[in-house]
Amino acid sequence: MSDPGASNRDTVPEAKMDLLQLLRQAIELNASDLIVSAGSAPTYRIDGQLVMAKSAALTARQTQELIYGVLRDPQVARFEKERELDFSFEVEGRRRFRGNAFYQRNTVAGAFRLISERVPAFATLNLPPVLEEFAMMTQGFIIITGPAGHGKSTTQAAMIDLINSKKRAHIITIEDPIEFMHANKKSIIEQREIGEDTLSFAEGLKHVLRESPDVILVGEMRDAESIACALTAAETGHLVIATAHTNDCVQAIDRMIDVFPANQQGQVRTQMSMALLAVIGQRLIPRQDGNGRLPAVEILKNTPAVSHLVRDEKTTQLYAIMETHAREGMRTMDAALKDLFLRGLITYDEARGRMRMPTLLDRS
Repeated sequence: MSDPGASNRDTVPEAKMDLLQLLRQAIELNASDLIVSAGSAPTYRIDGQLVMAKSAALTARQTQELIYGVLRDPQVARFEKERELDFSFEVEGRRRFRGNAFYQRNTVAGAFRLISERVPAFATLNLPPVLEEFAMMTQGFIIITGPAGHGKSTTQAAMIDLINSKKRAHIITIEDPIEFMHANKKSIIEQREIGEDTLSFAEGLKHVLRESPDVILVGEMRDAESIACALTAAETGHLVIATAHTNDCVQAIDRMIDVFPANQQGQVRTQMSMALLAVIGQRLIPRQDGNGRLPAVEILKNTPAVSHLVRDEKTTQLYAIMETHAREGMRTMDAALKDLFLRGLITYDEARGRMRMPTLLDRS
């Protein structure tokens, strides 16, 4: 059972030093994450806030034993070679977790993200209806961006579930690791995990067009090769839904272009201007009533004016386009935050602290 008051505490009850027990407690506390690191007590993230377990700090040996306890031998070998590992697993068939093991100060540490028991229905996520329109498109490049831990994967999964529920399509996902487990509805869904089913995002994308897909989900755009393959897939009649880690929609476009060598950026800008369908920027904001978080969503939709600015390297002007084209479904993050505040859903301080131009909050 979740504990609504847990996010207001400095600590949570002590748990046994067993990773499965710590993860069970994360489920009970309705935490989004568990952080395990030497020199600190196990720490949960509840409604965006860090809360420590009431126990002694973990030793380096304890953290290694806790994390290695949920890894298979091949995963341990890969981790010790590469010093980083993304993986996912189930806790006694109850809930799935996404894990990241890493080294810090030459000791093993880990972060574990609780994955929802089922793919959340699009209608339950308080997302703008225009995102449903994007999901129903037959081709184009959709980028979902925002900081880590702000619901990008959840939005991506909800859009895939929407397609799965309403269309007959062949959907292929490339993820690191697989998070939400999709069951076939109207569509056929095939989920490929990096390190298990394919070697990398770039390798998976390189071959995906031979697998007769209609929709391609890419867990994250990490390098020039994977971005180039995703753009090509979107250009050739497929719907591609990918995530990126940037602060807003404009930065997502710039970041993807900037990873290419200077002599290739002009061509990539042209491809992006034609293939892009929309960029969705997302942040989860604590609710004023203390009952969890809800999304503030920025939307940049590709129009002839947007395409022109992307192609001509004038992306800084895209903020003005989002401000003045609300009728076409666009909006800035500032506008989204102001709307949530005016509706009484978030506090003035939460809204103001996240705005590019905080003075807008005081205007009628």
